[in-house]
Amino acid sequence: MGKIAFIFPGQGSQTVGMGKEAAESNTNAKKTFEQADERLGYSLSSIIFEGPQEKLTLTANAQPALLTTSIALMQDLKEAGISPDYTAGHSLGEYTALVAAGAIDFSDAVYAVNKRGEYMEEAVPDGKGTMAAILGLDRSVLQDVCASVSEKGDDVQLANMNCPGQIVISGTVAGVQKAGEKAKEQGAKRVLPLQVSGPFHSSLMKPAAEKFSGILNEITIRDASVPVVVNVTATPETKKEVFEEKLIEQLYSPVLWEDTVQQLIASGVDTFVEVGPGKVLSGLVRKVDRNVKTISVQDPESCQQAIELLRGE
Repeated sequence: MGKIAFIFPGQGSQTVGMGKEAAESNTNAKKTFEQADERLGYSLSSIIFEGPQEKLTLTANAQPALLTTSIALMQDLKEAGISPDYTAGHSLGEYTALVAAGAIDFSDAVYAVNKRGEYMEEAVPDGKGTMAAILGLDRSVLQDVCASVSEKGDDVQLANMNCPGQIVISGTVAGVQKAGEKAKEQGAKRVLPLQVSGPFHSSLMKPAAEKFSGILNEITIRDASVPVVVNVTATPETKKEVFEEKLIEQLYSPVLWEDTVQQLIASGVDTFVEVGPGKVLSGLVRKVDRNVKTISVQDPESCQQAIELLRGE
């Protein structure tokens, strides 16, 4: 076996009940949820386990909920002695990757992403910004489309480079709509509006980034014990100074996920372990390269299967 990367999902993967079985079967997983409740000062765990979905989906809840669940699910892997050679996460998932790599304490991370979610919600008035997935169009063509729309006053830019043929754009409602229409004219197969509360990973998030920089000053960020491939540059990093800078930029910069996967493969990774609810990232990894192995850890049962696979049992 080559190298292993732990990868962590971002917002959108949350579901009511996620992580509950892990909390019931693993003491350290249970402690993870308790620690989150204590640091945030409210019962995040009851929102995760009992819902309702609308409350869980609020950005300020969804972000710490996904981080907490992924770290809880990782406990069985940790206890089995399975550790990654690299970590990476999609947007919010980058914080989980930093916790897994020892760069941020879990308690600090859950506090930070709760505030991150609040500031992202506040940055743009409701209904003013949005996002859409563009399928089947080359990145450079879509980049030109967004640039031409933005030049005329309607902000829109590339937000998530997920995999070949799947790119998310973000900006004002008018900007995203016009870019979507132009993308179809340029040959895009489909334009799918996303149900999101704001134009994440666009320049419209700069006010959130300014406020959030103060939160990062409140927490401790260390050098990582294993390289974390960061969203903004898709390069493996271990230095705390880089994380401090890139976590701010990440709020208004594109998530280079396709490039991240390619970087990990080039670094010798042939096994991607997605730790967290859903299999979104596993699907994206396979669209980048079908030759690598993807393993999904969503509950104690799938975690046990992962342990057996990774040990070669």
